[in-house]
Amino acid sequence: MPILDHPAAAERSSAPPPRPIYLDYHATTPTDPRVAAVVMHHLTEAFGNASSRDHAYGDEAAATVNEAREQVALLLGTRARHVVFTSGATESLNLALQGFVRAKRTRRSDPVRITLTRLEHRAVVDTCTWLAERGEATLDWLHVDHRGRLDLEDLERACGAGAELVCTMAANNEVGTIHPLDEIGRIARTHGVPVLTDATQGAGKIPILTEEWGLSMVALAAHKMYGPKGVGALVVSRDVTLDPLLRGGGHQRGLRSGTLNVPGIAGMGEAARLRRMEMGVDEPEIALRRDRLQETLIRGIPGLVVNGDTENRLAGNLHVSVPDVPNTVVVARTRDWVALATGSACSSGVETPSYVLQALGLPREVVRGALRIGIGKFTTEHEIERASEVLAREVGLARAAMRPR
Repeated sequence: MPILDHPAAAERSSAPPPRPIYLDYHATTPTDPRVAAVVMHHLTEAFGNASSRDHAYGDEAAATVNEAREQVALLLGTRARHVVFTSGATESLNLALQGFVRAKRTRRSDPVRITLTRLEHRAVVDTCTWLAERGEATLDWLHVDHRGRLDLEDLERACGAGAELVCTMAANNEVGTIHPLDEIGRIARTHGVPVLTDATQGAGKIPILTEEWGLSMVALAAHKMYGPKGVGALVVSRDVTLDPLLRGGGHQRGLRSGTLNVPGIAGMGEAARLRRMEMGVDEPEIALRRDRLQETLIRGIPGLVVNGDTENRLAGNLHVSVPDVPNTVVVARTRDWVALATGSACSSGVETPSYVLQALGLPREVVRGALRIGIGKFTTEHEIERASEVLAREVGLARAAMRPR
């Protein structure tokens, strides 16, 4: 009998809410209403083209872009002139990787040596693999432990062995492990190696001091920090040369041509401003709610495994496994009550085990039962309590349905 049709399902204590409780903040965050108001203003009233310099509408749009650039720079500990706006983190990372490699190869024919871990986002892993397949790069994969922690001695080795670019996340998008960017930057800087940081999950949640830590390029997206989708940025330090992906118009110092998405950029700037002001208060509170959820789930689901580095992870991250129940079963049973994920949104819909969890060397049953739970500033205490009840109940019912008869 299919699990979802099992008679035990009738024991559910209540009907699902009008909308499920949202616990997938790593995939995207709700747009802050204050940010949405800024976006709407620039869609309907201050709608000028930032490149139109012949009238007040264009001047207003250009000033908005400059202010947003300043806010993103302040959030990331860099200077406004180093910020290039893009359509999102994927474009930012492609501009950084492809642009860096092709700029290097205008003066030589041999491949560029890139150092990275297998935990990076698909936008990094797939782009680097593509460059390697084309003979434009060689890849040196760094060691990580079962909690997603980078081996700094291995990084030292790679930098000393001729690495030309180090790629590292600020924080992992599945298990939430935070990487020591200050140490990574120090090691790379000692060897004169530039660092590309994917700060998509970390920006607005943890401090990122781009210049102080010697990070050469930093990529981020607005929609991971309560901003709109479809807009991102890449910080490019003055000592890095990139070959642009897009040509035509010479916008943004020639690094990213095209009419600027002023409403999106304005929203990103406002999101960056708010995160800089509020993350010091928000993130500790989010961590307390996350810990409460974790404790409740451990009590309610015997055998639950908590993955990642529990001492050094994003405040809103809770990555767990129910080894004896496939994650697809849990998600199917709870989807009317709770919105959570079996893995990264970049590969959702793909029926394959998480490459991140496999890279951590976790047991097969732990990988198969993995659930990524992400909470944020709009998650309430009531939602935490209700979600834990639903998850514990549905895992229990799934176990009963799967028990041999």
